[in-house]
Amino acid sequence: MSKPPTLTLPPGARAYRLQTARGGFAVHDAGEPRAGTALLVPGFTGSKEDFIALLAPLARAGFRVVAVDGRGQYETEGPRELGAYDQDELALDVLAQAETLGGGVHLLGHSLGGLIARAAVLRDAAPFRSLTIMSSGPAAITHLQQERTRLLIEALAVLDMESVWRAMRDLDPPEAADEATDTAVGEFLHRRWLATVPEQLVATGRQLLTEPDRVGRLAAVPLPKHVLSGEVDYAWPVPLMDEMARRLDARRTVVAGAEHSPGAERPGETAEALAAFWHDCGSGMGTGTGDGDGTGAGAEAGPA
Repeated sequence: MSKPPTLTLPPGARAYRLQTARGGFAVHDAGEPRAGTALLVPGFTGSKEDFIALLAPLARAGFRVVAVDGRGQYETEGPRELGAYDQDELALDVLAQAETLGGGVHLLGHSLGGLIARAAVLRDAAPFRSLTIMSSGPAAITHLQQERTRLLIEALAVLDMESVWRAMRDLDPPEAADEATDTAVGEFLHRRWLATVPEQLVATGRQLLTEPDRVGRLAAVPLPKHVLSGEVDYAWPVPLMDEMARRLDARRTVVAGAEHSPGAERPGETAEALAAFWHDCGSGMGTGTGDGDGTGAGAEAGPA
């Protein structure tokens, strides 16, 4: 579960509902599109707040940045039907969001959001200028995380959201449990969890368990690509993301000191790497082995 370092929007940022052909989506919107527009898609159990710390530095770099709650996530409502959260449906939502933003969008997906963003690009790459896959791998999550996700899906079938939250907190070490209840961010995490539609979690959790390897198909899409992660990742091993970047001929960034949520854990370094990639996309340098060597602050080339 990604934990934002702050809940305070930077000056000039707005929280509102982005109206699209597929309904309204709660967003945080910051900056002016002097250098372009970026759409940020959150991960499993996440929300737009996971990107708050990226808004100001990316806006300063010349980008309009729009972070979104997907359907059934936090402040975007969703139906109580599993089929509403099929990956194709979520990909169509992303395409509708990009259309509303005017096309030519730099698309970023974090974790589960990386799988959804990939599905959107595979369905129609025309609205996008680039794709960044952040802390997301080529296929299903690791076996250990699959076990944890199956337990969560089973719990959601028999317990209400509050009971599942308490059960998850009981599994945390004492310091994590205290932090999750005694801080404003901890209160937010609880509130966000309760506001998330359980069917969304079940359906997307199953996607994390069964996602096939679509890297070959994605490599054939003529779009600049960027694979960004921390030095350690519990959902997809970092060497697996290194290999995915090679298969995609993508830029590769490893953010020093970060784990599964670089945008929240090392926002300055992450924003610098993203802005450099997006600026290079405008100059025709967004992808390829020539600049896929992990350029950007806190980045390293090759396996971490």
